[in-house]
Amino acid sequence: MFELTGFQRDLLYVIAGTERPSGQEIKEIISRDVGEVNHGRLYPNLDALVEQGYVNKGQHDRRTNFYEISESGKTAIRDRRDWENQHVDVSE
Repeated sequence: MFELTGFQRDLLYVIAGTERPSGQEIKEIISRDVGEVNHGRLYPNLDALVEQGYVNKGQHDRRTNFYEISESGKTAIRDRRDWENQHVDVSE
């Protein structure tokens, strides 16, 4: 997951925590936390996550795609959290 940008990691976490969100739903969720995200930034980054195998893309209908975390994406998140826990002690 080190090859991902911070924004791509954030998208991955949003997708992992949501049941088959559409691109618009992802945009609304991420915009609440990081500020307005335009389509020109969102969709190329979603496509990159799909191309890298972290996310699967399907269709709700002819006009609306959905995104879901892949097994590879779940593994990457677990591995990232393990790596973070090795370097950061927040137990205090």
